[in-house]
This record gives sequence, C-alpha cells and structure tokens, in this order.
Amino acid sequence: MKKNSIYTCLIGLATLLFAACNGPENSGNDGDKTGASWKMGVALYSFNNLPFTAALEKVDSGKIKYVEGFSFYKLGEGYGDTTMGTLSKEGILKMKDLIAQRQTKMVSMYVGGGNNVEEWKQTFEMAKEFELEYVTCEPLLAHLDMVDSLAGVYNIKVAIHNHWKGISLYWNPDSLLSIIKTHKNLGACADIGHWTRSGLDAAKCLETLQGHILGLHLKDVDQAGKGEATADVTVGTGVVDFTKVVAELKRQDYKGMIFVECEHNFGENLPDIVNSMSYIDKLSEQKTSDK
Repeated sequence: MKKNSIYTCLIGLATLLFAACNGPENSGNDGDKTGASWKMGVALYSFNNLPFTAALEKVDSGKIKYVEGFSFYKLGEGYGDTTMGTLSKEGILKMKDLIAQRQTKMVSMYVGGGNNVEEWKQTFEMAKEFELEYVTCEPLLAHLDMVDSLAGVYNIKVAIHNHWKGISLYWNPDSLLSIIKTHKNLGACADIGHWTRSGLDAAKCLETLQGHILGLHLKDVDQAGKGEATADVTVGTGVVDFTKVVAELKRQDYKGMIFVECEHNFGENLPDIVNSMSYIDKLSEQKTSDK
C-alpha cells in the first residue's frame, strides 16, 4: 500500500472515531434524553368482567409481558368461586404456571389487606407464594406501622395507592410523602387518572414523590377535578398532559412499572390498552429537556 493511501485511511478512521464520540448521543448535553427505562404492562382489573383464562389470552394476544393482579378478582372457569387472593398453594402454582407459559410475569397485586395482623400476614404469605415484587393497597392509617413491619419481614414492598379526593386517605401526594418518609418499606403506586380527578397536576405529583414511586396506574380522564363524575378514556385522548408526565418520569430516570388500567369498554378494551401503551412509547422516544 502506498504511503498516501495509508495517510488517507488513518484520516478517515480518525474522522469516524471523532463522529462516534461526539455525535448527538454523546454530546455531553444531559438535558437531551431519549427512550425510557421503565417497564409497561396492564392491570388485570382492566379485564375484571372476564374469567382469568380469558384475561390471560387478551394479555397474550396484546403481547404484554407484565401484569398486576387484584386480590378480589373472581377467577371463573377452572377456579370455581375462588378469588385471586384466596387461592390455595396448589391454585397459586397452577396460576403461576399458566402465566409463565404465556411468557408473562405478575409483578404486583392490588390487595384488600386485612382487618388485623393475622389477616395481613395471610396477605403477605399469599404475595410470597406468588413471588411478587410488591403489593399495592390502601391500608388504614392505624395499620401503617404494622404493614411496614410485615413488609420488612417478608421482604415485599408496599405501594400505597391513591384514589381521588373525598374517598381516599392518600389522594394528596404531600401527605403520602410524609407517611412514606417515616416507613422504610412503603412507597407509592401513583394513579395518574385519580390525581387528575382530584384536580391535581399529575406531573407535579410525580415530582413530589420522586424516588418513592414503585409503580404507576396509567389512565386518562375526560375532565379534571370532577371526582366520580369523571369518565375514563383511552390514554392520550383526555385531559392529562402525558407529554409532561413522560418528561417527568424520564427526568427522574424512573425504572419501575407502569400498568395501563383501562376502566371503560370492559371486555372489548384490548385495542385501547395497546394503543395507550403505544402512545406512551412514542412519547418516551421524543427528546425532552430537564430545563
């Protein structure tokens, strides 16, 4: 090879290396972020009027990998009158096997909790058998210390869920934060739609709870601040500003679960759920700024 050709190759290689190290993705501008590190799934409450096996088929056909169960789910065919939260160990093994066959994982479960320590122990025993990462619930204020202690014993976190103002003890993220800060095993299950029903700005609520969010319930609503009168709609078609919500989650580098919880068109809502997930995915791919 001639000397000039060698020089040309070396210059070309240097140019490529410079471009690779100084392109948009390596510009050193921490304010520009793309993509997301969270995981998305569906809350099985979205299919609450279907037998569990039919709900699992919906999940599979939607190519959804993660689900959140709920303890009062009447499972239907193959399970008698049993609910998800009262399954025997054999029933739990059967359900876990069916979920695994679909290459899906149940990460968490919304639980009704208990009236006393023994009933709460049963809840955590059930969660342990299911190998859940956390349980979602709204315990009585008087039970918070007990629940926090049991969560530590069982090594299963507790995500406190918020309904809307007027029916929930935990609708205000400032109040919830003060509880979480004094209970090391408690975090938040941030319900975007219910915050909006309470007249709150969902993105600002997420900012308040930064570092304490274990999971999200993703929903959209047709109006803000109207409580129970507010209708559930497909994510991206209502009043929630999801551009701000996604930008805030990316700013936090949120790595937890996001469960779409579709509370309309029951039985026929899989397209709405898939479209909701796709909408959030597209928003997450856009560049956002921390400024």
